[in-house]
Amino acid sequence: MSPKIAPVLLLLISNVFMTFAWYGHLKFENRPLYLVILVSWLIALAEYCFAVPANRLGHEIYSAAELKTIQEVITLVVFAVFSVLYLGEKLTLNHLVGFGFICLGAFFVFKGPLR
Repeated sequence: MSPKIAPVLLLLISNVFMTFAWYGHLKFENRPLYLVILVSWLIALAEYCFAVPANRLGHEIYSAAELKTIQEVITLVVFAVFSVLYLGEKLTLNHLVGFGFICLGAFFVFKGPLR
């Protein structure tokens, strides 16, 4: 696998876990908060098992700012899919415009120094 792709795939996997850790419990509102926190921490542990290697491997190729930007864009994509498919929420035009502006920011991070 390409050294440029491996960190991205690991970040994708880690973000799926983290999205479930942070937002998956919203479908289980009747569960006690302490239980939700415990389960979320266990899911987050799996997330760290992918995120830490992603950043360690990725930093050999990408700057820390680029890695963080990749992670944020992945987070938006994963969250958008999650919120529609799992939570049954709708993405509106203002969500898409906001996400688009964040992606535009990502473009400038990777573009290189502006002169």
